Amino acid sequence: MVKLFIPGILLFFILNISIGFAQDSLPVRGFCIGAPQSADVESFMKFISEELAPRKVNTLILRIDFNYQFESHPELRDSSALSKAEVKKMVEVCRKNQIRIIPQINLLGHQSWASKVTNLLRVYPQFDETPKVEMPAKYKWPNSDGLYCKSYCPLHPDLHPIVFALVDEICDAFESDAFHAGMDEVFYIGEEQCPRCSGRDKAELFAGEANLIRNHLALKNRQLWIWGDRLIDGKTTGMGMWEASMNNTYKAIDLIYKDIMICDWHYERPDQTPVYFATKGLCVITCPWRIPENAVKQTEDMFRFRASVTPVMKDRFQGMMQTVWSGAGQFMDEFYGRKTNSKAGQNTQSNCFRAMFEVIKKHN
Repeated sequence: MVKLFIPGILLFFILNISIGFAQDSLPVRGFCIGAPQSADVESFMKFISEELAPRKVNTLILRIDFNYQFESHPELRDSSALSKAEVKKMVEVCRKNQIRIIPQINLLGHQSWASKVTNLLRVYPQFDETPKVEMPAKYKWPNSDGLYCKSYCPLHPDLHPIVFALVDEICDAFESDAFHAGMDEVFYIGEEQCPRCSGRDKAELFAGEANLIRNHLALKNRQLWIWGDRLIDGKTTGMGMWEASMNNTYKAIDLIYKDIMICDWHYERPDQTPVYFATKGLCVITCPWRIPENAVKQTEDMFRFRASVTPVMKDRFQGMMQTVWSGAGQFMDEFYGRKTNSKAGQNTQSNCFRAMFEVIKKHN
């Protein structure tokens, strides 16, 4: 038997290289997608095991909204919604593959889409921030009402007991230690026609809602995650009304709790706003969508940020998360080549996902 002798200094060097690799791994290697319909649960579980786990994905955001058989408020369920048993199957496969699973329900904004209000305002129209803005028979942008998505009124006294019941129930079902509240693209807030919000500072209203949700989650040691666009000044940065705020909610960045996780999405350019969030004391995750070239740049930037700042700042650059703006079934059809969009070329969600995790793999 041949004994391999490794000098002490060489062993020290080898061990420190391996430790360095572990330390340089991104804390969050995420994937965000619409929760599957019941018919797609089994295939999605297979996707988790065969595609997410081998890529070392460790965080899965599932956009639930009303796709769950809520017991606290069954009137808010989708007509075909996930059962608790189906949720537990996904929880188990994620646990087996060491993936943290975090549910999302859109709060504050995104209470309508195109020509339809979503379940909360449909069932409880009194929560509407702009009840006089009627939903069009055929949606177009731009429009005279400035309607993109409706918002609920954060100051309505009857709102939060209902919303928090949903949040608690979905977090319990997914056995999660965090909750994603969305809160992106909030165009209607502090509107003049609202008897409660009229005349109030929009940044204070936004921050108040974020902090209220955060404090509720903290009661059960859960963390709040939100999208970051409303916290960026759209005019000063030139980012405009979609990826940033043009209605002054951006000032809320100095009013929210610093333990709120920011999911910073930029889809058309690899903007380096994670630095802004980190210097404000917030932890941040960069979120690409469908352009692989941008995802590669954004991922390289995230590693560069972590390598070039103080240890205190490094901990705030938390990692990367691929966002998918379709349901799980539709994405899997694209990913496995069952359905393709010839007009998209290389700029697809699945190609972006593959490219981002190739960069992560290279660094690790």
